[in-house]
Formats: sequence, C-alpha cells, structure tokens
Amino acid sequence: MTTTTQDQTQQQLIQPDEVVTHAHVRDLQLPGGAGTFALITLDNGFDHTKPSSFGTQGLRELSEALDTLHARAEAGEIVGAGVTGKPFIFAVGADLTAVPSITTREQAYEIARLGHATFQKLSDLPVPTFGFINGASMGGGVELPLYADYRTISADVPAYATPECFLGLVPGWGGTYLLPRLIGVQDALTLIVANPLANNKMIGGKQAFKLGVADRLLESVTFLEDSLAFAAGVIAGTEQVDRREVDLDETAWDAAIEAARGQVEGRTGGAAPAPLRALELIKAARTADRATAFEAENDALADLIMSDELRAGLYAFDLVQKRAKRPAGAPDKSLARKITKVGVVGAGLMASQMALLFARRLQVPVVLTDLDQARVDKGVAYCTDEIDKLLAKSRVSSDKANHLKSLISGSVTKEAFADADFVIEAVFEEMSVKKQVFAEVEAVVGEECVLATNTSSLSITEMAAELKHPERVVGFHFFNPVAIMPLLEIIRGDATDDATLATAFATSKGLKKTSILVKNSPSFVVNRLLGRFMGESGAIVDEGTPIEVVERAFGGLTPMPPFMLISLVGPAIALHNSETLAGAFPDRFKASPNLAKVVEAKIASFYGADGTIDPAVLDLFEAPADPTVLTEQEVRDRALSALGDEVRRMLDEGVVAAAQDIDLAMITGAGFPFWNGGVTPLLDRTGISQEVTGERFLAPGVASVPA
Repeated sequence: MTTTTQDQTQQQLIQPDEVVTHAHVRDLQLPGGAGTFALITLDNGFDHTKPSSFGTQGLRELSEALDTLHARAEAGEIVGAGVTGKPFIFAVGADLTAVPSITTREQAYEIARLGHATFQKLSDLPVPTFGFINGASMGGGVELPLYADYRTISADVPAYATPECFLGLVPGWGGTYLLPRLIGVQDALTLIVANPLANNKMIGGKQAFKLGVADRLLESVTFLEDSLAFAAGVIAGTEQVDRREVDLDETAWDAAIEAARGQVEGRTGGAAPAPLRALELIKAARTADRATAFEAENDALADLIMSDELRAGLYAFDLVQKRAKRPAGAPDKSLARKITKVGVVGAGLMASQMALLFARRLQVPVVLTDLDQARVDKGVAYCTDEIDKLLAKSRVSSDKANHLKSLISGSVTKEAFADADFVIEAVFEEMSVKKQVFAEVEAVVGEECVLATNTSSLSITEMAAELKHPERVVGFHFFNPVAIMPLLEIIRGDATDDATLATAFATSKGLKKTSILVKNSPSFVVNRLLGRFMGESGAIVDEGTPIEVVERAFGGLTPMPPFMLISLVGPAIALHNSETLAGAFPDRFKASPNLAKVVEAKIASFYGADGTIDPAVLDLFEAPADPTVLTEQEVRDRALSALGDEVRRMLDEGVVAAAQDIDLAMITGAGFPFWNGGVTPLLDRTGISQEVTGERFLAPGVASVPA
C-alpha cells in the first residue's frame, strides 16, 4: 500500500466523535543532573469516566509527538523519553467503537499497520526509552510499553490484561511477538489466551511484575518520582536491570503451544478463530524477525476485524457495559425506597451466600431465619468463615472483617424482620411453602417492606395473590454462586407496583449485579432457555443417540455440554425445572424419564471422578426399541432450532423487552460465549433464525459484518 493510499484509508477511518487520546509532552529534569527527559502523558481529558484508548486520530497525534522527540534526540536536546498515562489509567487499547464502520479488509489492515508503525517509533528513538505503567493497562495499553527499552509498573495497577481473544481479536500491535520473547512462551500464553478464555481474567500490577513485564515494581504514591529516578539511574549507568533469559528451545516452545491448543479446543470447540490465530502467531514468534512477525499480526488483525465473531464479541461487550447499566423497562429510580435492613428467610447455602452479599455490598444489618437454631447457626457460621477467608487473602482489613461479622445475625423467629425494609425468601422451591413464608413475613413487617423471592421458576403473581399487599412482591432471582454470577432476573408480578420494582433495581445496583426486567412467566429467561436446550438434548438421548455424541456436539456454542450442565445445576433441580416447563408448555417440553431415574437413584452427576460419563448413569438409561441415532451436526442443528423457536416465543410473549435482553441474560447468567454474542447472533449467523421463525432476531450488521 502506498503512502497516499494509506493516508486516504486513514481518512476514511477517522471518526468525528472519536474521544481523542492526546499525547501531551513535557520536559523534566532528571534527578542527579542526568539531563532533560521528555515524558509523554496519554490523556483523553475525560477524567476517569472514559479510559484512554487509541483511535485513528490519537495514534496520529502520538506518532507526530514521537517524530518530534526523534528529531530532538538526534539534536542532543533530550537524554531519554518515556510514556505514561493519566491518573489511574495507562491505556485500555484500541478504540473499538469504530469497528462497525469498517467495511473492507483494506481498512482493517490499515488499523493494524498504523498501530505498529506508531508504536515502533518509540523503540526507534535514539535515546533510552521507558514505559511508566501507572494504571489500568489492557490491549494496546499493554503493548505500547513493550516497545520501550525499560518499564516500571505501579503496585496498585488494578487491571493488566490482553483481552483481545475474549472479544475475537489477537493482541496484534506487537503483543504476540514481544510478550513471549520478554516473559517466555508459557506466561505469554497465560496472558494472551488462557486468561481471556477464563471469563476475561485480569491480573494486578504485582502479578504482572512477577511475570517479568516490568523492570521495577513501585508504590503508587511516589510512582512517577521513583520512575524518573529509575530512568536517571539507567541513563547514568548506576541502575542495573536483570531480566529472565527466555528459553527459545523449539521442543519446549512447541509443547507449550500444543498444550494451549488442546485447552482452546476444549473451551471453544474450534468455534472461536481468534485464540487459534494467536497460537499460530506465538508459535512463529520463536524464530521470526520483528518485521515478519508484525506483518503476520497485520494480516491476522485484518482478517479478524472482518469476522462475525469480533462483531458478535463487541455486541456482547456493549451489552454488559451499556445495556446492563440502563435496564430496559426499569421504573424511575427516584421511586426506590431506602434499604436499611435486610431479612433472609432460610439459612441454607444459597441463602447464606445472599446474606453475605447483602452485608458486603449494602453495608446494612442482615438477619437470617430458619426452622431451628442449628440451621441458623450454620448459616451465620458460613458467612463468618467466608469473611475470615477474605481477611486471610487481604481482601478486607481486620476492622472491615469485624464490621461485616457484626452486620450478620440469625434468629429462629420472623419477628426479627419487624424493622426490615427488604426481605427475600430462599426456601424450598414449592409454591405452598413460599406462600406460607410470605404470609408469616407479611404479618410482622411494615407496609412498605419489599418481599422478594429467589424462585427460579414459580409464578410471582400466584405467590403474592393471597397477601394483603401483593403489590410489594417481586422476583429477585440470583444465579449460583451468588457472589460470582453477575445476573439478577427481576420479575414483575401482575400486582407489583413501580416503587417495589424501582427498589429492586436500586438494590441490584447496590449489589453490583446486572439486572434485566422479566415478565412473570414460567422459569423466566435463563432457566426457560436452558430448560428447552437441556430438554431437547435429553430427548435426543432418550430416542437413542449416545450421550457422548450429544456432549461433543456443542463445543464453542454453549458454555458446557448439556449433561455436564445438568450435573452442575444438579439433576434434581434440572428435573424440577423441566417438570415446571412441561406443565406450562406441554406441547414442547417433556421431563426426561431417564433423568428421573438418575434423580431417583440419587446420583449427583452424570460424570464420574475420571471426567467421563459415569457407567452407573448409562446402566440406568433405557434404550428405545427402535433407536434414532443422530450425528453431532444433526444434534447441534436440532437443539439450536429448539432454542430459536423458544427465543421467538419469548419475544412474542413480551417476556423481555428485546432480543438484546435475552443475550445479556444468557451471557451473564449462563455463561454463553462472547464470541457468539450470546444466543441470537449465533442463530442469525447460522441461518437458524430465518429457517425456524422466518426472520432474524437482530438487524443485519448488528453483531455481524454488514453484507
């Protein structure tokens, strides 16, 4: 591509609404008379509300600043140069908001080339160069300092990561070449592939330093001052830098790549191209020269930017970052009532997890009740033990731990709820039991106390029907484990009023959960769709297809195979959900008789200790006289078609406001992969939406490359 063509392509990529990350340059006198040092500070001017990122205009400004520094260095005006970020933020990578407007591979390639060309100018400076990693660093924010000769990192950096494979990209501005050659192939694979596929795991500054990404770990209070002192020492020759020697042995390098490939295949089933492409680039990094490696990254980025998987990943990212913060249909937040005390009915594991979360997040008293003192004591002890674990890991201080423990108490009488503003039940999933609980609670609480239920499938309307104030009953459905799973399904019963609903949403926000508003309907969103998926999979096995074939059919499409999912939630719970749905929708839901046998035999998992299907389960399964055996592709098509049908029915029923809420729920509540965008982009992309329902769920170009 000629320079003129590159300039034209760059102009096409300029976004008028780009929040430009400026490259502010200032001269500083290094301590000890070491000379004049030029420091670039990356800053988009948005305080901390929008982290700095690299768009086309920002890259051009950085490029121009580095050109100026090159001339000054050659003229002897500066003895060194460095780059840092605004307070608490170094940079969080490329500005991906422009991706939907990229319509050609040529434009995608130019984005890749421009990043390399700009960052390369840092390493080309004829004076020692430094990266001062002062805050959150992701993607291109990790890569830019790799071009410097030396690096420091703050101990308080909260997030250091290369999340590209999580979204459908690779760290293609030098990451797949520079990282493995700096810290070794194994640690680089952890950062580039393993962590992104582990729900986009982040590490902190101290962990990053241990991996070897920086030469000095410094405290945040005097980070810049100490970084400049380090630079002065390097330039004066008084600071010695020792780095690990990277093992470039072919056998060891390739073995690490192949081990990672097996993990990727197991996690994605080969359905996500980005991590596999990253492995190819890291494999080649062992022997490739920089120019060859960077050109391979350019090609990889150009291909991946033009992939449906990236568009789906960005769609999913937008859901969890934006739609999750403004739940569709939520009432005016000014209607929400203040919560000063929480009651939890039940003291089992789920209830105890909720009690601990309420205490930690809302910082209000929480009281658990149960049928006897032993159960209550066990629930409170669980909370106490978990707080002690947080203390041991230094996640809370001693004072904080003592305060949290003081907030959580137990009682065998519901009179303890008399002054509570919010009471949630987590008792046995049986309508009569829940009705009795709410009647007892209503008798002792104030008229404005919210009564919430953690039911996973039962009718909120029916549960509230016999109360004096049914308007204050709301569904508040957590997912297990409570502290980890982000989703809360908030269900409005027929009588639920806006004040109750607003309080539920405000409470969810205080708990730092992702909320969606759901119409009162059997099993709500996640359990209804999982019920259809697992039910269809169970029917396929009941008809004669081996379990192993069904389990292999969904790699990369669902968070885990269906019978592994049943094992995770528990066969008894899965059976109860399927029976609830079969009662509501007998035309398409049916409880599996083989699953019922597993529950009756009290078998907790379809899998044995060796990770294979338990022979005891297979012995229970009754084969049909005339079996129908499907291929993996046929299994996949049938199950996805069932999902497509159920999604359409739910949208037509108004269970949620839009398909985006279905996807948000399945990503945050069931762990459906980002690279598929949840459920509906996958169904659209495979043509199943049109085949089953006659139309797409999303408009063309949403979560996919424009046609």
